[in-house]
Amino acid sequence: RRPKPATFSYAPSHATNHGNNRIVEFECINAMAIRPDLLGLEAFVAVADRGSFNKAAAHLGVTQTALSHRMKKLETYVGVSLFHRTTRQVSITPAGLELLPRARNLIEAAQGVFEEMSAAAAVRQDRLAIGALPTLCIHILPRALAKFAERHPNTQVRVYDNSATEIAEKVQKGDAEFALTILATNRWDLEIKPLAREPYTLVCRTDHAMAKRPSIRWSELENERLIRVSTQTGNRVLIDDALGGASERLRWSCEVQHVATAVALVAAGVGMTIVPRGAIDVVKAENLACVPLRNPSVARVIGVVTRRGVPLNPLAAELLRDIESELTPPARRSRHS
Repeated sequence: RRPKPATFSYAPSHATNHGNNRIVEFECINAMAIRPDLLGLEAFVAVADRGSFNKAAAHLGVTQTALSHRMKKLETYVGVSLFHRTTRQVSITPAGLELLPRARNLIEAAQGVFEEMSAAAAVRQDRLAIGALPTLCIHILPRALAKFAERHPNTQVRVYDNSATEIAEKVQKGDAEFALTILATNRWDLEIKPLAREPYTLVCRTDHAMAKRPSIRWSELENERLIRVSTQTGNRVLIDDALGGASERLRWSCEVQHVATAVALVAAGVGMTIVPRGAIDVVKAENLACVPLRNPSVARVIGVVTRRGVPLNPLAAELLRDIESELTPPARRSRHS
């Protein structure tokens, strides 16, 4: 296609004489090439359909001057007249007839794109995805989700109840708005906000000799049968880091993948375990007791991670406020404590 003309305004800058030739230099002011837009195509189709600039302007809800400006801009870009104008009538030119079906297709395609984007946005507004550690999903998230569901009964909520690493990746990829997790490590690509501190506690059966003790030192557990959780969880990492080499002096007689499994094994008499205090609620058993641990006291920080620089959508922000209300200290409401 041949280059399209552009209109420029010039102001003299200065002049110099070179022999018999006087050279005048100019500087360009507000130079801008004219480009087509959807408004120009809509104006063209409206005039072609109605045979009148006045009727077309009324149909589009603009002034006749604004409509004429759009047509002039379009005709300048294509380089030909699209209409023959007289004082009494408007008729389309051969070039206009050639452009008309293509202009209709372009407008319909653009409208289709906008409608699809609008529909997709509406679907996203009715859906919400978050991440949460399994233990938090059981003893904190249900109450918050119940409050949220009362206000938004038609909103579909997806919860990724995976490990700390997995739910952090969900947030980073944009699959989840935020994740409720242990703040064990810093990630440069995520915003981290602490919400509450939760101590680790010894869980044993109520008929065990330690069940009535006000507290237990870690060194007193060296000869006890203990159940620990896999290294794939943040809980295991925190305990190992806090105890250092002392962790290996403990008698770990059983290893499981999930906190709920460890607590269930305690209820069955397999041994004792160390878990976050609220995690005891994952198993509904009346024969369990929690005993505080000391020397050292170990705790995890529960917090929320979000994508750095990306604000939460309104629904996610609202649900997060419900979750924060459930984490007000003391956050542990266990009937066993």
